[in-house]
Amino acid sequence: MEEGLHGLVDGHRLVVACGAGGVGKTTIAAAVGAAAAARSPRRVLVLTVDPARRLASALGMRQLGNVEVRVPAARFTEAGRSAAAAGELWVAMLDTKQSWDDLVRRHAPDARTRDAILANPLYRNLTAKFVASHDYIAAERLHELDTEGRYDLVVVDTPPSRNAVDFLDAPARMAEFFSSRLLRWLIAPYRSRLVTAASKPFFHVADRVLGAQFLADIAEFFILFRTMYDGFVERSRAVERTLHDRGTSFLLVSTLEAAPAREAELFAAALAERRYRLGGVVLNRTLPEGLTTSAAAASAATLRQGAPSLGQALAADVGADAEDVARVLREVADGFANLAASAADQERRAARLEALRPEALARAPVLDRDLTDLAGLLALADLLGA
Repeated sequence: MEEGLHGLVDGHRLVVACGAGGVGKTTIAAAVGAAAAARSPRRVLVLTVDPARRLASALGMRQLGNVEVRVPAARFTEAGRSAAAAGELWVAMLDTKQSWDDLVRRHAPDARTRDAILANPLYRNLTAKFVASHDYIAAERLHELDTEGRYDLVVVDTPPSRNAVDFLDAPARMAEFFSSRLLRWLIAPYRSRLVTAASKPFFHVADRVLGAQFLADIAEFFILFRTMYDGFVERSRAVERTLHDRGTSFLLVSTLEAAPAREAELFAAALAERRYRLGGVVLNRTLPEGLTTSAAAASAATLRQGAPSLGQALAADVGADAEDVARVLREVADGFANLAASAADQERRAARLEALRPEALARAPVLDRDLTDLAGLLALADLLGA
């Protein structure tokens, strides 16, 4: 705990940043990875699956894609760090469609099946737009990078799912779906050309509503994908083994607003239920703890009470009407009181997250500017590692 996140990152080869959408996972993941590369001669990859493409912006790069790109060593020098002492920082952004295509090319049983899957209209739509496919392929890519062993550390920014737990369950759900009774019932008529009496009404209505070609595309897609079923099951288990490995740690990122903090607690419970390791918690965009002191509250109350006399005393110095100055002082005092109330609420939620007892706990304050360069990310990492 004393070493902040530095100790956590130094002891693992795979760090999975997770949490609700909009809490700053991408920025935190980039900062953690950049600091790891700056502090030791390791080869570090930061993989973001956030479609907002903020990682490229934060590193001063035009765009990122499925292929890893190295951040020039000169960027560390520009950020005031020794390039000689630094390792290598690589970055990539998951391209869901491209990753699915690569998966099919690697694991299809033959060229004919591969080409038929890639050309199937349903496949193209599902892999481009289906949210669950994003979660699944992210888990696949994570496992692929870990097993390749080309990097000493991989920091993964998980998808902005409606439910962060979807990422954990995506591989198993995908395997279960391809072995489900519903799927077998759907494709059976197209395999055998025999439609049972029970299924005739469904297919008659479906043909009229959806069209025979649409049903045929669905059936073809699932029949083709079933040829890779054994591979899905095997890789699903392999992904789970990777996530359970001692070299893997989860980094839970949350702001201290009510909804994200509650989702963070639920996610931590889900990790514990699945026996995954909660290595660290980052409380992001926190208000200063000093706002909640009794001295600060007393000062705000005194300012509001003394606004009329202070306004009279300051009016000449600021060249304004005394009542206008007093009104501004009252608004400042009220604003501080509201901010202090928000900070007190945050501290109560922070205590609940601290009670999760992670290996490392860090706070990142509310910043007055966007992080658009490596220097900003490293400065943030210094706060997190302190």
